[in-house]
Amino acid sequence: MTKATHAAPWAALALTAGLAACTEQAQQDPAPNASPDLYAVEEIAGGFAHPWDLEFLPGGDMLITERPGRLRLITGGALAPEPVAGVPEVYAEGQGGLLDVLAAPDFETSGVIFLSYAVGEADANSTEVWRARLEDGALVDGARVFTAHPLRDTFNHYGGRMAFLPDGTIALTLGDAFAYREQAQNRENHLGTVVRFNPDGSIPADNPFAEEGWPAGYVLSYGHRNVQGIAWDAQRELLWTHEHGPQGGDELNVIVPGANYGWPIATDGLDYNGARISPITEHDGFEAPRKVWTPSIAPGGMAWYSGAAYAGWAGDLFVTALSGKALHHLDLNAAGEVVGEQRLLTGREARIRQVAEGPDGALYVLTDSREDGKVLRLTPTGAEIRRDTPL
Repeated sequence: MTKATHAAPWAALALTAGLAACTEQAQQDPAPNASPDLYAVEEIAGGFAHPWDLEFLPGGDMLITERPGRLRLITGGALAPEPVAGVPEVYAEGQGGLLDVLAAPDFETSGVIFLSYAVGEADANSTEVWRARLEDGALVDGARVFTAHPLRDTFNHYGGRMAFLPDGTIALTLGDAFAYREQAQNRENHLGTVVRFNPDGSIPADNPFAEEGWPAGYVLSYGHRNVQGIAWDAQRELLWTHEHGPQGGDELNVIVPGANYGWPIATDGLDYNGARISPITEHDGFEAPRKVWTPSIAPGGMAWYSGAAYAGWAGDLFVTALSGKALHHLDLNAAGEVVGEQRLLTGREARIRQVAEGPDGALYVLTDSREDGKVLRLTPTGAEIRRDTPL
């Protein structure tokens, strides 16, 4: 295996938005369940093989990625019978495969989308980003935009979530490849990082380590384990992420350009043999998480909600849980502190992979399954939404 501070324009906003808030301590008691009377659940489509992401297009159509390598289109409320053609070949082993799909802000005129996926083979694979135009049910003019460095020989912890930032750059989450966790502290590779690049794949001149060139020039933040949730908070102008801990220590973070998030030196999690990975949970020089989940919920995806349908939840975060089999609503105050938490969809006993806000203000979620993953739509019933549920 190849061994693997200029702030962005929005960085000062993050630094002044209360990042010194008290760190959430690990919780032993689960969050309370939200009343099922608050929302109705409708199945939009099913039969997906490990669906990983959903993206709304102008007009209400929806793209769904399936980890084995298929991109599906829901149009007019119905699933198109054939997958979208032109998807690049993926490495679909372990946690690898086709991951995120992201529509360009100018999709309505350009038709451009971005895909993230695992690429390569067993002893040499990585996370890659592909750019193409969606035209008549197929991807055309496709080209690779970014490949994470270095190639690795494991099939775990690819990260793979993407988000557009207000300046038009793309943030991509990456994992530590599981077996190489110490490399998350090394900026000379992309293991355990969040990277930022221009839509053409070039390094933004204001990236924290841009002057160091490739590969460090792409790094926005480092010291992560496996980041699989990302959301831009337009109200507070914060970039939220979450990452998997090992046994315990799942984290909710706000990304500060150039910051180190501590993994594996600082963590609340235990190794899979039960041993402590580190005696340190917080340390000077490391950004502390906004929240820690212990026991682990295995967070899968995340959305920041801005809609009016659930008026009481505008400005809050929604986090999906795989092993936790729930959709977590995180109530945020004006400073971006988590002041309440509820679990939705607990009665379905389904692994929840991703969540998105639809153009109608409803919440849409993906359930994870080998053969029968579903797209569910959650609409409010009109029951009173309370924001005072304690942690």
